[in-house]
Amino acid sequence: MTRYDDERLGDIAARLARDDPEFARAIGSGRPCRPREYRHGRAWLALTLALACLGVGIAVGHGVVIGAGLILAGASAPHFDPHRRRPPGPPPTADD
Repeated sequence: MTRYDDERLGDIAARLARDDPEFARAIGSGRPCRPREYRHGRAWLALTLALACLGVGIAVGHGVVIGAGLILAGASAPHFDPHRRRPPGPPPTADD
């Protein structure tokens, strides 16, 4: 490989280590884990609790509990976005 190719591979490895260090360590050890984009355990738990709160509020007929369930459901929804931890700014280009 040329020196340019080595530099590009080094840049890709550094970006991977910065973006998802757990995944980079797992790749280095030969036992890859699921990327962060596919780890939604806590988000599913929050959404389940929110929908349970909403269901209880509907069953009891209490508006505050219904409202709390809707707010919790709305607050848990962004956790399913795989790009929520990216810093603000212009999106990366194909050259990055």
